[in-house]
Amino acid sequence: MKNQDLVSRRKFVSGIASGTAALQVGAAASTAKQEPAKRGQAAPAEYPRKFSGARLQRIAFPLGGIGAGSISLGGRGQLRDWEIFNKPDKGNVLKYCFPSIFVQTGDRKPVVRVLEARIQPPYDGASGLGSQNAPGLPRLESCTFTGDYPLARIDFQDSDLPVSVSLEAFTPFIPLDADESGLPVAVLRYRVFNRAKTKATVSIAYSIDNPVGGTGRTNDYREGTLPGLFMRNPFLAASDAFAGSFALAVLGQGAGKVSYLRGWSQQRWAWTGALLFWDDFSADGELGPEAAVRDTTGSLCLKREIEAGAEADYTFLLSWHFPNRTPERCGWTAPKGEEKTVIGNHYCSRFADAWKAAEYAAGHLTDLESRTRRFVNTVRESTLPGPVLDAAMSNLSTLVTPTCFRTADGAFHGFEGCGDRSGCCFGTCNHVWNYEVSTAYVFPSLSRSMREAAFGFRTNERGLMDMRELLPFGKEHTKHAAADGQMGQIIKLYLDWRLTGDTEWLRKLWPGAKRALEFAWIPGGWDEDRDGVMEGVQHNTYDVEFYGPNPLCEVWYLGALRAAEEMARAVGDTAFSSECRRPFENGSRWTDANLFQGEYYVQKIQGRPKEKIAEGLTVGMGAADPEHPDYQLGQGCLVDQLVGQFLAGVAGLGPLLDEDKIQRSLRSIYKYNYKRSLYRHEAVQRIFALNDEAGLVICDYASGKRPAVPFPYFGELMTGFEYSAAILMLYHGMVSEGVELIGQIRRRYDGERRSPWDEAECGHHYARAMAAWAAIPALSGFDYTAADGRITFRPLVRQAAFRTFWSTASAWGTFDQKKSAKGSRACLTVIEGTLRCRELELAQGAKTAKVRLSPPDQPLDASVRQSDGRMIVAFSREVELKAGETVEILA
Repeated sequence: MKNQDLVSRRKFVSGIASGTAALQVGAAASTAKQEPAKRGQAAPAEYPRKFSGARLQRIAFPLGGIGAGSISLGGRGQLRDWEIFNKPDKGNVLKYCFPSIFVQTGDRKPVVRVLEARIQPPYDGASGLGSQNAPGLPRLESCTFTGDYPLARIDFQDSDLPVSVSLEAFTPFIPLDADESGLPVAVLRYRVFNRAKTKATVSIAYSIDNPVGGTGRTNDYREGTLPGLFMRNPFLAASDAFAGSFALAVLGQGAGKVSYLRGWSQQRWAWTGALLFWDDFSADGELGPEAAVRDTTGSLCLKREIEAGAEADYTFLLSWHFPNRTPERCGWTAPKGEEKTVIGNHYCSRFADAWKAAEYAAGHLTDLESRTRRFVNTVRESTLPGPVLDAAMSNLSTLVTPTCFRTADGAFHGFEGCGDRSGCCFGTCNHVWNYEVSTAYVFPSLSRSMREAAFGFRTNERGLMDMRELLPFGKEHTKHAAADGQMGQIIKLYLDWRLTGDTEWLRKLWPGAKRALEFAWIPGGWDEDRDGVMEGVQHNTYDVEFYGPNPLCEVWYLGALRAAEEMARAVGDTAFSSECRRPFENGSRWTDANLFQGEYYVQKIQGRPKEKIAEGLTVGMGAADPEHPDYQLGQGCLVDQLVGQFLAGVAGLGPLLDEDKIQRSLRSIYKYNYKRSLYRHEAVQRIFALNDEAGLVICDYASGKRPAVPFPYFGELMTGFEYSAAILMLYHGMVSEGVELIGQIRRRYDGERRSPWDEAECGHHYARAMAAWAAIPALSGFDYTAADGRITFRPLVRQAAFRTFWSTASAWGTFDQKKSAKGSRACLTVIEGTLRCRELELAQGAKTAKVRLSPPDQPLDASVRQSDGRMIVAFSREVELKAGETVEILA
């Protein structure tokens, strides 16, 4: 970044932080109660969120590791959506899968229940509710579900039960550690508190029908420190899609007694096994003896004595191992003849079977859980607004759903989203994945994996980057380029390098990145005259081509030019760095002068003869007549007309266009695209929001003539687009508006209308929605350049006591800042990893400060200076902060 650009950006952001645009948010903002949205009012949301009653109905909380598949926890405490078999499978539930509880105090009659809240309406069906999962067995009266991804908690209520019961469910999830966050396990810990005045005998049994294929399933009991049932199907061929294993184990037996059934009694009528299991368990809270002829439903029981006023844990561990992922099965397109090729799963290369995975998780659970809770607590203790934390954390769950997977070689891949039975839109599609920043900040190794593919095989010798990839990887190109996708990848490469500081890694990818940018300049390409303006035919995320200059692709291009300028300088390619500067400056001026219509940026539609369109720029879903194209943006106010500026802001590239015009465009989006209710909104496309719900429409034509046939999706509302626009508002001073819009999105995911952990677009768990993470660095004013060791915090929220989570590619931790009449105190703490720091910039105006490192609680040699109302602390030598260490600044 040139000095004048750096100064311009710093002055701009500094003005936001100190001006009236800063949001006044108290420390209690993240735990504010949910209330109905009012016109023009910010939409608060509690964090963590709580759900009860009808708001339990749609809840599906994914449990599983990154790239390892998931089983979802329903709002009542039931397991639903079993998606561990290398494909999405919404609505898939096992024939039998439920926990049961037995409680006896003194000589009173035992109370026996299915350990779930009662089933809610509707109850209709061809056979009523049928017999699957025994819906006629008594369940608990009600429950409250608290969702704090990756932790879920359910507090059950029942007036007949003499004890209090809660459930905590999670899978280890630790920033920067994709392997330990990629375990194929789910931990279900039931906590029982004996509120009676006498000792209680309490048993919890978990019953699961063996999920490994069809005929021939067997369940084996394994004893030892990890007792449990190992479920297999030895009759399946090794290549069968269901070949694998599943384990149900119980941890921490202690003085308790474990009993089991390797299968329920098998009788002529299928429901007989459930009846006899229930009779057996209800008699004494134990299981056995086993029937001579058994079915495939295994049960594992732990019985404990709990003194009055005491509590005990019952921890069940579920694990799985299904290695036969193929492109055909999961829904990925493959080169011809490779559809059934096993591409595998990374987690299966770590563990031989489900029991080995369970043993590993059990043996390391204390550490894994501790690290997971540190992450959750760090975010929970942040003073950022509740909707921001809720959106950021909830959308991280997409990483553990079938949207994402890691092949046997460890490479990360992602669909756009999940269909009900198959992946939706294969290929780690770059114009969709450009929006998300969760991987760059939370799991940088996954982000780097995507960049290595993008600037490796996916970018050919011409510089055309496949907007989608085939699997097995590296065998065949898809040969279509997306203008926004290709340019956005260049910015993301810069962001990854900025957070890692690994210039040698950048140097390896630079030739591919350079070709990818130069591809814009080929004859018949996007900018063949190299003037910084994309006049060519531009395929984009709306699945059509835009003909002529438009803000969507143009701003992505400007951001790519700036990113390439900086990266070229970093690797010593100074000539190319200068070559990028000229088109950037010209394109920026031209866009402001020609596409800004006074309120926002619009498209200048320019048809083009087919023979003048370079190969690979059209996909076939857009205009039939390229000289008179339909499916265009035209004069509409587009929600993501500045999305390239969104990612440029995250990457620290500064403003790409005139700052005043950026703000005026954002205010126009807030004015035109923001619908505070949708009762009168007209849309004939997919409906993701309606009636009393609020949000940002993709495109509004209130102030401009609509083309007879506009581009697809123009009337829809989709959360990834909404997040990127809202967060760009945060970066440019519209803080209260941005938080309001994020809150309105999360109101729609209330547990009754939709699951809070499934933001859909083209499929469930849509990748674009992971853009929500960027609100955390935006509001905290966090910026880090690893190569220079420069870290910045300039919070955009005004609080006497401010606290936030931060992360880089090498460390994560907390930043605290407290102000009083006597001065200020700022603390930068590393919780995990190592942080290199040479300079720390804060939004404070003190001329002097004391700087200390603890432990060992000693002064640090540093100079302090002021610049534009900011305090800059420069260390005399590079400081390498390790886990548990804090830099404290007293001013």
